[in-house]
Amino acid sequence: MAGVDMALLEDLSRRGLINQATGDGELTQHLSESRTLYCGFDPTADSLHIGSLVPLLTLKRFQMAGHKPVALVGGATGLIGDPSFKAQERSLNTPEVIAGWVDKLKNQVSRFIDFGCEENAAIVVNNLDWTCDLNVLDFLRNVGKHFSVNNMVNKESVKQRIQREGEGISFTEFSYLLLQAMDFSELYQRYNCTLQIGGSDQWGNITGGVDLARRQYRGKVFGLTLPLVTKADGSKFGKTESGTIWLDAKRTSPYAFYQFWLNTVDADVYKFLRYFTFLVVDEIDAIEDADRQRDGRPEAQGILAREVTRLVHGEEGLAAAERISRALFSGDITDLSAADLEQLRLDGLPSSTLPKDFSGQSLINLLVDAGMAPSGKPVKDALGRSAVLINGEAKGMDSNATPAAVFSADKALSDNYFIVRLGKKKYHLFTLAD
Repeated sequence: MAGVDMALLEDLSRRGLINQATGDGELTQHLSESRTLYCGFDPTADSLHIGSLVPLLTLKRFQMAGHKPVALVGGATGLIGDPSFKAQERSLNTPEVIAGWVDKLKNQVSRFIDFGCEENAAIVVNNLDWTCDLNVLDFLRNVGKHFSVNNMVNKESVKQRIQREGEGISFTEFSYLLLQAMDFSELYQRYNCTLQIGGSDQWGNITGGVDLARRQYRGKVFGLTLPLVTKADGSKFGKTESGTIWLDAKRTSPYAFYQFWLNTVDADVYKFLRYFTFLVVDEIDAIEDADRQRDGRPEAQGILAREVTRLVHGEEGLAAAERISRALFSGDITDLSAADLEQLRLDGLPSSTLPKDFSGQSLINLLVDAGMAPSGKPVKDALGRSAVLINGEAKGMDSNATPAAVFSADKALSDNYFIVRLGKKKYHLFTLAD
């Protein structure tokens, strides 16, 4: 079919995005025509995190190459919980909670794939649609009979749980493989979906679906897994001191999101450029070569931060993140908007609410209590050098440097905020009490 990019798998390989594939090399020929593929996203929270970006962007890469992406949100599988390589059983959430999360995830995945293409427009589906009325006898007869328990317990994701002393696995989570396999078989029947993609931890579930589609419908379908993202130092990708990096701007602000990528270490940044951006590989190679020859900080981190923030939060989110970053770096925070300051309150700076009554409080004690210094001496020294800035105004050791004077409502940014800088790098955001 015209318009299908035959170089897709080669590009994915150059990016390091292919971990395993079924079909003994047949997938390349299979993708010479426009195909329908899917990836599943279970609602384990009210937002996806950046670990989901690799499969989301891979769906987009397939669509750009001429294929039709299906994003499956697991309203059914989310009620069960995937045991794959999890140390212990998940806590089960209520159907009402899961349903709310499903709606939010549908909106999120919709931002990454195109629904307006005529020939290969994306769709979003919910596997609860074909499981909610399924009775247990039909499930056991039509799906369960195709699975060998011997093979299921030998899958690495299950085996680790069975062999872990004191843990084991419940029948509920053990059945997850059958539900995900049924998804692939169902999508094959409904949409002629012939490819499932997912993280490398999904290999056992994906091959189960390949087998079921073949047994039920004689379908010729394929599976492709992507590498799980790891960091060079062995620490968990997507985790910071403040917690998980989410795709929802209400949980991780665009500023904090941007800063996460900006702080990527040199050992990871070029791999992440290949995984998380649509820059061509040759361009990324050129960036790496230029950084190698450049004295000082590489430029790759800035490129990565801009590209991924733009993908997830759009031009407006990127502009805000860069504006806040510049303001904090220069110390000129007077032009920050109320929305910018709210981002900083959410997760950009340490923050706290000012007391309603400053009686008996000194400015020194207030800043120490906020965690800006371990004792009063550093604050006192900074005040002596006029190195304490409150909303950009330097404060010294004088009678006007009292909490009531410096934190008066008429001096607040956007009627509510005070940014305090101690020295060159120590910041704290105070908000007025309601």
